[in-house]
Amino acid sequence: MSIKLMIFDMAGTTVHDEDFVNIAFKNALEEFGYVCTRDEINEIMGMPKPLAIQLILEKKLEDKSIVSASYVSKIHARFQEMMVDFYSSSATIREIEGVSETFRLLKERGVKIGIDTGFDRKIADAIFHRMGWEEKGLIDYTITSDEVENGRPHPDMVYKAMSKFNITDSSEVGKVGDTPADLNEGNNAGCGLNIGVLSGAYRLDQLEQHPHTHIVESVVSIPELLEAL
Repeated sequence: MSIKLMIFDMAGTTVHDEDFVNIAFKNALEEFGYVCTRDEINEIMGMPKPLAIQLILEKKLEDKSIVSASYVSKIHARFQEMMVDFYSSSATIREIEGVSETFRLLKERGVKIGIDTGFDRKIADAIFHRMGWEEKGLIDYTITSDEVENGRPHPDMVYKAMSKFNITDSSEVGKVGDTPADLNEGNNAGCGLNIGVLSGAYRLDQLEQHPHTHIVESVVSIPELLEAL
């Protein structure tokens, strides 16, 4: 199998996450009067955040007419403020151990490195600034959910990344993520490798229920996996 492009998720996959995203989501919703459990929020983790907010509200409200685009936008704006502030200032922000080395090893094999995310560009750029991957030449392309028509689990972000590198066969692409939305995205795009990692929000028994080619502990296993293939 020849993999030309590996597309990695961010929070929980390449960026350390101690429920940071879940907590910010929970706090933003509570400011508008909606109390959610960790499990309720994890169900929509990995999706574009405005869509995730919409889905939660539709479950909470009998009157679905309240869930307008403008109302969702207000909640998302508050979530965005919390996340940008956190990722810009928190001393706890760091990459998952071994990510930079994983990127380096893959690039030595001639594999392009892409990052896709359910975050919008504003939040993603705050994270990229802290990680320094672009400055170190470790990643080749980034794409966020607000830059395509449909975010996860749709394949739009994968296809846009493929077009950047003139890749027409999705079997030459690997997708890596820690959520069902990641795995369904990779499956819907027809990726040759569709890898779940256990460094984020979901356990093995949960990820196994969704389409995948492999499930590994973390991204550090991926260079060896490619070598074996």
